[in-house]
Amino acid sequence: MERPAFRQKYAGYDQNKVNYGQSSSSGLSRPAPRQTYVGNPQKTQEEIQQQSNEESRAGRERSKFMRTEIFKNAEKRKDLTFMYFRPWQVFIAFAIVNTLAAIYSPIQDCDEVFNFWEPTHYLHHGYGFETWEYSPEFAIRTWLYPGLHAIAIFLGRLFTLFLSSKPFQFYFLRFSLGMICAGCETRLYAQICRTFHARVGLYFAFITMTSPGMFHASVAFLPSSFTMCTTMMGMASFLDWRGGPNTAEGIFWIGFGSVLAWPFAGAIVLPFMLEEAVVVILAGEWQDLGIRSLYGFTRVCLAGFVEFFVDLSFYRKYVCFPYNIVMYNVISAASGKGPNIFGTEPWHYYIRNLLINFNIWFFLGLLAMPLLYYQEFVYRKPATKSSYIRNFTFAIPMYMWLFIFTIQPHKEERFMYPVYPAIALNAAMALHVSLIHLGSSGGGRSIISFIPARLRALIAIGITVSAAFFGASRTLGLVQGYGAPLSVYKPLHRPGMTHSHDVVCLGKEWYRFPSSFHLPPGVKGRFVKSAFSGLLPGHFSEAHTGGFGLFPGAWLVPPGMNDENKEDVGKYIQEDHCTFFVDSSLPGVPASGVEPDRVHDDATYERIHCEPFLDAASTSTIARLLWVPDWEIIPSAYRRKWGKYCLLKRKAVTPIVDED
Repeated sequence: MERPAFRQKYAGYDQNKVNYGQSSSSGLSRPAPRQTYVGNPQKTQEEIQQQSNEESRAGRERSKFMRTEIFKNAEKRKDLTFMYFRPWQVFIAFAIVNTLAAIYSPIQDCDEVFNFWEPTHYLHHGYGFETWEYSPEFAIRTWLYPGLHAIAIFLGRLFTLFLSSKPFQFYFLRFSLGMICAGCETRLYAQICRTFHARVGLYFAFITMTSPGMFHASVAFLPSSFTMCTTMMGMASFLDWRGGPNTAEGIFWIGFGSVLAWPFAGAIVLPFMLEEAVVVILAGEWQDLGIRSLYGFTRVCLAGFVEFFVDLSFYRKYVCFPYNIVMYNVISAASGKGPNIFGTEPWHYYIRNLLINFNIWFFLGLLAMPLLYYQEFVYRKPATKSSYIRNFTFAIPMYMWLFIFTIQPHKEERFMYPVYPAIALNAAMALHVSLIHLGSSGGGRSIISFIPARLRALIAIGITVSAAFFGASRTLGLVQGYGAPLSVYKPLHRPGMTHSHDVVCLGKEWYRFPSSFHLPPGVKGRFVKSAFSGLLPGHFSEAHTGGFGLFPGAWLVPPGMNDENKEDVGKYIQEDHCTFFVDSSLPGVPASGVEPDRVHDDATYERIHCEPFLDAASTSTIARLLWVPDWEIIPSAYRRKWGKYCLLKRKAVTPIVDED
C-alpha cells in the first residue's frame, strides 16, 4: 500500500505576492504538513520510527517556514529597531496613563453607574439601584459580568485593609480595569510590531496613549469597554501566526467578550475568518480551519454554559442573556419599543464623536485603506512586513463597525469602544505609509519629491505633536470641566457627618450620580422629581428570604418597571425627607418650579462643599471641546463659563422609614 502524497498547504503564502501552490519569491516553498501513518504491515518498526522522525522534522520545518514568510520583508529592508520599545516598557507607559484615567476620568455614561456599578455594589453591600434591565421580567443583563468585578473587589479586600472603604473599592476596581486594559494594549502592540512593523507598533502605542477616547474607555465599567479589551486580545491572536494560524484563540477572545458582555461585538471576527477562509480556499484545504474553528467555538460555548448557570442561580429562571438582548434590540425595535425610544441621532453622529475623541487620528484612520492600496498596487512597494491581504484584513474592522452602527437610529458614544484599537491601528498604518513617502525622495516621480527633506520632517512632526496636543487638551478639559461628581461626595465620609438611614437626594443631576460606592455605609441615594419624565432606576429588594437563588434582590420582581421608558412616580420621595442634596447651579440653565436653585437657597440648605462645574450652555464650542486657560488676555467669548456643583445639607428633615 503506497503512502499518499503530502499536500502543500499554504505553500508560497508570500507576504507581498501571494502565489499559492508555488514557490515564494524568496525561493522558499512550503514543507509538507505532517500526515498520519495509514498503516503498512510490511514496514518494520525501525522504518515506522524513521517515518515518524521525518514527519516531526516536517512539522518543525512548517513552523520555521511560516515564521520566515511572515517576517520575510524585514530582511529586504532595514527595520527601525531603534524605535522598538520592549513590551514591559510599553506596559509601564500604558499603566501610567490608565492609572491617571482611573483617578481622574469622569464617568461619561449613566448606564455605567446604574447597570454595572450599582449591581456590583448590591453584591457587596446588599443594596443599590436597580434598572429595569435586571428585572426578571426582562433579564437583558447577565449577572456574571458584574459578578466577576465583585469578585475582584472581594479578592482585593482579602489583601488590603484599605478596601474596607467604599471609595477605595471603587478606585481599586477602576485601577484593575485600567491594568487589564494596559495588558491587552501591550499584547496587541507586541504583535503589531512583530507582524507589521516596529514603527506601526510605536505609532499605535502613541495614538492609544494620547487619545481622549481611549483615556476614558480604558477604565469604564461597561460591556463595550470589556469587548474592547477582548477585541485587542482577539486581534493579537489572529496576528500571531508563529507556528501556524491562531484561529481558535482569536475566536475565543472575541466570542468571550460577546457572550459575557455584548453579543454584537461578535461581528468583529468576520474579517479575520474571511481572511482564513481565503487562505484555505486557495490552498485547497478546509480540514485545519474547521478543526481550529470548532476548538475556538467550543471554548466560547463553555463560557456561555457558565454564564447560563450563573444567571439561573441569580434570576431563578432559565435566561439566555445574549438571546434576550438581541431580541430586545432587533425585534422590540421593529415593534416600536427597543433602544430607539431613548433617542436617535443623525447619521454623522459617530463621525463628529470620533473626531472629538481621536481628532487627526480618526481622519488618518479613514485614509488607511486608500493609502495601503496606493502603496501596494500603485507605488508597488510593500507597506509592512505582512502581505497586503493581512494589511487589508486588519484595516476592515473600523470601516465595517462604523457602517453597521451609523445606519442604526439609536447611537451612543460607547458603541464605538470595541473598535477604538482598530481606529488606532488604522491611523498607525496610514501614518506609517505617509511617512514612507515623506521620507523618500521618490526619484522625482511624485510631488512629494520636490518638498525639501526638512520641511517633510516638520510636517510629520507637526502632525504627531498637534494630535497629541489636541488629545491632551480635550482630556484635561473633560477632567476639569466635569470631574466634580467624583469629588463632591468626599465630605460625607468625614467622621460624624452622616448617620445610618440618612438619605442623599438627586434631582436634575441624577444621571451624574457616580454610584453608591461614594456614599458612606447605610446612607442611600433617592430621587426627587425633576424635569425628566422617563423611567428612573428603582432599588434592589433587601428582603431576606430563603430558597434557591443567591441574592433575593436578583430574582424578586421589582415594582414599577417597564421597557418603554414610562415614568413611575413610585421612584420619587418628597424633598423634605432628604438629609443631603446634590445639585448644580449653572448661569446658563435657568431655575424652574420643578428644578429650583437649591444651591443658593440658604433658608433651606447649607452648602457643605462645592466644586466648579463647566456651564456648557454659556461656554463657546471651542472652550467646550478643548481646554482653554482662564486667563484675562483671552477674550471673554472664548473663555470657559463656570457654575457650581454642590453637596447641600437640609436644615429641617422629616425622617423617612425605609420601605425595605
